[in-house]
Amino acid sequence: MATPQKATMKLTQEPEIVTWPETHYVFVEKIGPFQNTAPQAWQEVHPLVPRISEHNKVTGYMSLYKVGPKIYRAGVAVAAEPKNLPESLKYEKFKGGKYSRFVLTGSYANLPEASGRVFEIVSEKKIQMRDDYCIENYKNDPRTTPEDQLVTEILIPTV
Repeated sequence: MATPQKATMKLTQEPEIVTWPETHYVFVEKIGPFQNTAPQAWQEVHPLVPRISEHNKVTGYMSLYKVGPKIYRAGVAVAAEPKNLPESLKYEKFKGGKYSRFVLTGSYANLPEASGRVFEIVSEKKIQMRDDYCIENYKNDPRTTPEDQLVTEILIPTV
């Protein structure tokens, strides 16, 4: 009996250098192992998006994370400094900067493996990271986009 082959992960292997713009960011922050904190943070953020949208223009979904201290932020970018946020949310004007961008196409379930591979590539290519947040930028809406067509940018802060 043949064993099912795991689908090949569609991840770019060559980083593209990009400049991430300054971003108004509204988020929930969790500290601890990402396999626990990431789902918890998103479960808190998603139900609050309609309330955020009442007074603010949501321009995108993204997470910011630091691997060293295991800080995970799930949230949304908004067009301007936010007004009337639910109390459980934090706000920061994220300064942005220079990043090495990798692109994953496919299921969010591939993100842990894709992120692991990105950090391997960073190490192999001796890309110098600066002390800042890594970004996962979710380019399309999982409610309306087929899972195999989801696009996530994984951005590593570079010197």
